[in-house]
Amino acid sequence: MVHKCPISYQLSQTRYSKPGLAKLSAKLTDLKDLPFTAQEQRQEAAAIATKMSIQGVQPKLSAKLAIAKQAFEVVDNGGTFIIKPQNDLYKEVPENEDVTMKMAQAFGIEVPLTGLVYSKDGSLSYFIKRFDRYGKNKKYHQEDFAQLTGNTRDTKYKWSMEKLIPVIEKYCTFPVLEKRKLFRRVLFCFLTGNEDMHLKNFSLITKADSITLSPAYDLLNSTIAMGKAVEETALPLAGKKSKFKKDHFFKYYAQDKLQLAEKTIVAEHQHMVDKKKELEHWINISFLSEEMKEQYLHLMENRYKRLI
Repeated sequence: MVHKCPISYQLSQTRYSKPGLAKLSAKLTDLKDLPFTAQEQRQEAAAIATKMSIQGVQPKLSAKLAIAKQAFEVVDNGGTFIIKPQNDLYKEVPENEDVTMKMAQAFGIEVPLTGLVYSKDGSLSYFIKRFDRYGKNKKYHQEDFAQLTGNTRDTKYKWSMEKLIPVIEKYCTFPVLEKRKLFRRVLFCFLTGNEDMHLKNFSLITKADSITLSPAYDLLNSTIAMGKAVEETALPLAGKKSKFKKDHFFKYYAQDKLQLAEKTIVAEHQHMVDKKKELEHWINISFLSEEMKEQYLHLMENRYKRLI
């Protein structure tokens, strides 16, 4: 029987392909189902929420990869992975987030290792490797833009895309490089219908005395997940949250506000155009239902037309 690996999306004779398992560890030969149903995972996430350093709207579990047991183990503290089960409010969120993260990597955005893992009820949960952990219980210093600007979870939407720029200029080691990375990330979020990129979804990380944008996380097409999203961005750009056109991104934001070089802006536009088919390919081979694939492709086609 031919399977599609939920980590690599490759066809395989086993549920998880060898290349997919190798992304987690060269020592893995299989990956056991999570010992919880989706509902049990949500209940467990609610029960341990106060003990964890990760919070948010989506239920989350902290986990470690136990090589000897060939399985993820849910833990209260010290986890190196985050697991998100199926959401009881929104459809296919794990499948949506995983393919969007893979699309981001294809788009040239740094992302952590992500994938999908089967649960005991046959549902798929999303996993992401924590990029702020290394060695044995060691952490990189990381702060999100809400912390850096004196905002909280209650005020994470009360900012603007323009006001992200001074944060990069103030803290990053090489601001020019990070501003280009920010622009590409903002552009990708628009193309993929992510209208929930608030202040806590951008962060800076310190490694080897260098401060940069952290790898991207929490990327998903929230527009199709929510079904009735009317805004196109969480933080306003040029005083707007919808009805964006090419000039809003490439002239106003990239040129006037980020002050990127003209050749850089031209290169970023061409990069966007060149990556379209690859992004479509990832959607087509994803674990989304055919209905959700169609919605994702339709939204992205519309967004591309507005920026070309």
